[in-house]
Amino acid sequence: MRLAVDVMGGDHGPEELLQGVKLGLAAEPSISCLHVVGPPDELGALLGRIGCTDPRVRIHPASEVLTMDDKPVQGLRRKKDSSILRAVELVRDGLADAVISSGNTGGIVAAATIRLRTLEGIERPTIACIMPSKSGAWVLVDGGANPECTPENLLQFGVMGSVYSRAMLGRQHPRVGVLSNGSEESKGTDLTRAAVALIRVSGLHATGYCEGYDLFMDGVDVCVCDGFVGNIVLKSAESLGKAVGAMLREELNANPWRQLGAAIARGGLRRIRSRMNPEDYGGAPLLGVCGCVLKIHGGAKRSNVRHAMGQAVRYVAADLNRALVDAIASATSAVSAAAHAAAPAQPPGSP
Repeated sequence: MRLAVDVMGGDHGPEELLQGVKLGLAAEPSISCLHVVGPPDELGALLGRIGCTDPRVRIHPASEVLTMDDKPVQGLRRKKDSSILRAVELVRDGLADAVISSGNTGGIVAAATIRLRTLEGIERPTIACIMPSKSGAWVLVDGGANPECTPENLLQFGVMGSVYSRAMLGRQHPRVGVLSNGSEESKGTDLTRAAVALIRVSGLHATGYCEGYDLFMDGVDVCVCDGFVGNIVLKSAESLGKAVGAMLREELNANPWRQLGAAIARGGLRRIRSRMNPEDYGGAPLLGVCGCVLKIHGGAKRSNVRHAMGQAVRYVAADLNRALVDAIASATSAVSAAAHAAAPAQPPGSP
């Protein structure tokens, strides 16, 4: 197993991400080679500072960084030696099996789509985000790669999310719902109504619409929406989690009695924090490209990198891309058969 990690795009600088690389290498003996991508002199000095002497680490040079202010496609054209582009090219050239980056999301999507292309039968890739629920987890697709979509795009997102849910969360028959403003079939938009119709005949375990209430109360395993809506859901959930955490800390430290109660409940509170911590879920894969591309949070810390490395190992070991291609082909066939069966019969002698 060979990985490439773009360590130049994070909010906390390359040293924090390299600390995560060090932890991930210690936890994943199956990794045979790990390319860290960035300026060689800077990364070499940082690896020495943190005491990372693992012989599996190799520095792959890149002199430029795609920042959050860069427009993805234009930025990649101007910065042809950017770390994310060089990291993705390692996968394209067969030198790495997966790439991890905390950089510009649009840049990662653009670099992967341009350099790796999409898998057979897949029109657009989708960002799949694992989110916590009351007693488990669910998959959000699309998390931000495609702000404008067609019903066919949403169908493919649902198929890919279902495959990912089975492989990574162990759901045997993932429930797939389209996010809407109500469960009634009259709700939603032209896009969501058409997407629900396609998903119902695709062979997926379709539940129709799902509402915001269903997401965190175990009402769905895969939530399908366009990337504009999905990114709002993702950022809102992250913000809510941080706000609740801040309120708990404030209230539990308000007086000695509450502090005592918090001490008694410390184990449970830590468990809740872990279940709500996005870093513990690793990264969000860009499903549908020829390779494994994992996006981690811009504010990712070392634990996030470590978990993402383990996630990449599982993704490749499960041969997930082959499963995606097979599932898309099966769903496409089912939709075509349903459309043919629903078409009015042609009268005899008609062309």
